[in-house]
Amino acid sequence: MFDPFFTTKAPGKDTGFRLSISYQIIVEKHHNQIKCSSKPGEGTEFLIEIPSSN
Repeated sequence: MFDPFFTTKAPGKDTGFRLSISYQIIVEKHHNQIKCSSKPGEGTEFLIEIPSSN
């Protein structure tokens, strides 16, 4: 799902970059977490964990 070009849309309708770029920024660059929970027919929830800096 976080692979570049992954999409469930018809060819030419979506590049599939959004999750890949989000992953690169949040996880690889800032060392935070993205969690995903999906229920078929109900939807998908993404949780982005970014620690607070006190």
